[in-house]
Amino acid sequence: MPVQPAYRAHVRHATPAGLETIAELLARLRRLGGLTERSPGVFYRRSRAFLHFHEDASGMFADVRLAGDDFTRLPITTDDEQARFLARVRLALTEPRTT
Repeated sequence: MPVQPAYRAHVRHATPAGLETIAELLARLRRLGGLTERSPGVFYRRSRAFLHFHEDASGMFADVRLAGDDFTRLPITTDDEQARFLARVRLALTEPRTT
């Protein structure tokens, strides 16, 4: 379930230490076809930003372009959240890009 927009202002981009907490998820993303990691935790699809990560005291979050131009923020703190996130990313990568 995406995080409510009002909450978005309270999170910051993930720090190197925060990215270490999702190292296994990052490794799985790196193995997917169609993504390029231009800087740690920042992935592009072709020439366009596709996903990146945020963190705050309540956990880790991913901003990902699942469809269209807007990012969707998804929680990725737990193993279950990461599995759901990864499934949605895989699905998005199988759909043709419209832009």
